[in-house]
Amino acid sequence: MPRALWVLIIGMTLNVTASSFLWPLNTIYLHDHLGKTLSMAGLILLANALASVVGNLCGGGLFDKIGGYRTAMAGVIITLLSSIGMAWNHEFLPYVIFLTISGFGTGIVFPAIFAMAGTVWKEGGRKSFNAVYVAQNFGVAVGSALGGVIASYSFEYVFIANTVMYVLFFLVAWIGFRGIQGDAASPTSILHEKQSKTTSNKMLIPLLVLCLGYFLCWIGYVQWQSTIAAYTQEIGISLKQYSLLWTVNGAFIVLAQPLLALVIKWFAKTLKVQLIVGMIIFILSFAVAATSSNFAGFMTAMVILTIGEMFVWPAVPAVAGEIATKGKVGLYQGIVNSTATGGRMIGPLLGGFLVDTKGMDTMFAVLTIFVVLAIGTVFMFDKMQKKVNEGKGAIVPLK
Repeated sequence: MPRALWVLIIGMTLNVTASSFLWPLNTIYLHDHLGKTLSMAGLILLANALASVVGNLCGGGLFDKIGGYRTAMAGVIITLLSSIGMAWNHEFLPYVIFLTISGFGTGIVFPAIFAMAGTVWKEGGRKSFNAVYVAQNFGVAVGSALGGVIASYSFEYVFIANTVMYVLFFLVAWIGFRGIQGDAASPTSILHEKQSKTTSNKMLIPLLVLCLGYFLCWIGYVQWQSTIAAYTQEIGISLKQYSLLWTVNGAFIVLAQPLLALVIKWFAKTLKVQLIVGMIIFILSFAVAATSSNFAGFMTAMVILTIGEMFVWPAVPAVAGEIATKGKVGLYQGIVNSTATGGRMIGPLLGGFLVDTKGMDTMFAVLTIFVVLAIGTVFMFDKMQKKVNEGKGAIVPLK
């Protein structure tokens, strides 16, 4: 991998580690320390997610206009200032304001890093996006684990640790991202520009179709952090055991990369196959979870789910990077990231409604239908792309 990609990986790890100090503990802090209801906590987290969606779209647009470095720095500075403000004053109203601003800032950063990753190692194909995806999960694992330990001493230290990590991220971005401008330059000729705009406009609808499937998959995935989490407590699985599920999730994603590379090389040679296989594995994980009544069953379902996400989550940004024309890379990555955030935002609300009104079995059935529909969007995208490319190729095999 090129040096620039390693710098982006380090930056992403620091960014996600910093945010992971806090996001698993937000509800606990709002409910137990500030005395707010769980409904109020949910609304505040919804505001954070909405701000992140807006940030994703703004970050993608800014990348195309001003380049990767300046876009990433804008997001980093916004997030750093909000974390400093949160460390300084985390009473209810300031906390809500700074948390919302932080969501906007981090939303700007994510599409910028993904877009830069795709442009600094184009010949690497999906490997670039997979590397950033692994860095994300490593950051989640480290930040969540350390955040819980730090919070056991004092929540004050969590806010300080969050700020310190963002300071480190700021320094890495300021120094290391400087030479990584991305793809903000205009096309070299008027003819090229017209062709680029025409192709880009035609590919935007297929991307939105694929992102609809991505959104449906995220609605299912996020149930493990909401409805399934609550269900495991009801059937006697301890909080410690539930936390172990996510520890295994993060560790498996990092450690199983060599095996995944072999599977992709010999079996899932195209992104189309990679997406479909991953989604089928999602369905299998839901089936196992739906019939489980003990920790071993849910651990099995989690391992299966993790294999599925290793196929699907890096593949969609890779597809967006493949089909994006010059000057649209940031926009496409912004759409992909905002879709994922939207799924994480809507998923708990929809899942909770289904469980409260119809029960867990109905929820798992609906999630399965969603993923089947998601598989359909992959075929639709493939067909639409073939039409745009006039039969010159669908989702092309990547290195």
